[in-house]
Amino acid sequence: MTRFLSPSDVSRLVAIQGLPQVLSQIARYIEEDFLRWEAFDKTARTAAHSPCGVIELMPIADASLYSFKYVNGHPVNTASGLPTVMAFGTLAEMATGTPLLLSELTLTTALRTAATSAVAARRLARKDAATMALIGNGAQAEFQALAFHHLLGIRTLRVFDTDPGATRKLMRNLRAVSDLAVVPCANTAEAVRGADIVTTVTADKAYATIITPDMLAPGMHLNAVGGDCPGKTELHPDVLRRADVFVEYEPQSRIEGDCQQMPADFPVTELWRVLAGQVPGRVDAGQITVFDSVGFALEDFSALRYLRDRAETLGLGHALELVPGQADPKDLFGLMAAALAAPAPRSSSLEMAS
Repeated sequence: MTRFLSPSDVSRLVAIQGLPQVLSQIARYIEEDFLRWEAFDKTARTAAHSPCGVIELMPIADASLYSFKYVNGHPVNTASGLPTVMAFGTLAEMATGTPLLLSELTLTTALRTAATSAVAARRLARKDAATMALIGNGAQAEFQALAFHHLLGIRTLRVFDTDPGATRKLMRNLRAVSDLAVVPCANTAEAVRGADIVTTVTADKAYATIITPDMLAPGMHLNAVGGDCPGKTELHPDVLRRADVFVEYEPQSRIEGDCQQMPADFPVTELWRVLAGQVPGRVDAGQITVFDSVGFALEDFSALRYLRDRAETLGLGHALELVPGQADPKDLFGLMAAALAAPAPRSSSLEMAS
């Protein structure tokens, strides 16, 4: 049997463990796996694009486990009452191909993206960073805000979205966090002014310039999350030229990230090398750093490992007959024998009408 985790199961897991603990644990799993970078069979995700959005598959494997995520990105969905991002994924056993876990990944993607942002910022942001600008206040904004608050000690959040309702939603959801001051701003420039860290998590599939060079200040760290597919950016090219740029998986980031705007020889550094101590992250207080985050399959692998471990410990989810159980594994047809021998069911009214 395959364990299945629904959105309700993941929400229950967070309620039991506590959000700060979940973010911290997912961050630990992500860092552990990034430190095993060379153990993974890696590839850029495959994508099917349409004028309205994109649908992607994100596979990765090590010697023991295989995972993939199905995920979409359709900014137009909210007008129809659908989420911009919907996702699910599987963790399977490499030795046999047995699917061990099938899980929702819509909530989990937001959790793992925020945790990854925190993992990068620990090495790339100034240690005394206390104020973050959050540009884009949609579905993932609270996760980013709380990851930086709980894991990096951010105490002031300066927020802006072109949709005032999104900002009101964000402030409503964060008002219970008593030691986090949330300051609404009239525009991006106002929100960025005085910020130590700038997180952009906008949704429009467009070549946007959310952050321009005049907004930069010495020592700033930019956590660019929203530019994550071809034709979708958030940073002006001169912002990248003035910064040291870090990415997850270079072959994917050069196609999908903000650095898609740059020439092929524009220098970037993969995050795993910083985590492994091969290259430095932040080297001085005045350095401007950019984490050009597009989301990589290894982060989902880590998140699925975490869900598997916690779900087993907490007894969450339920068994799903995703793969048929067979007394004789060579007799697949025999599984249908009883059904074929039974009288055919009466057609439904819908089938007869058609």
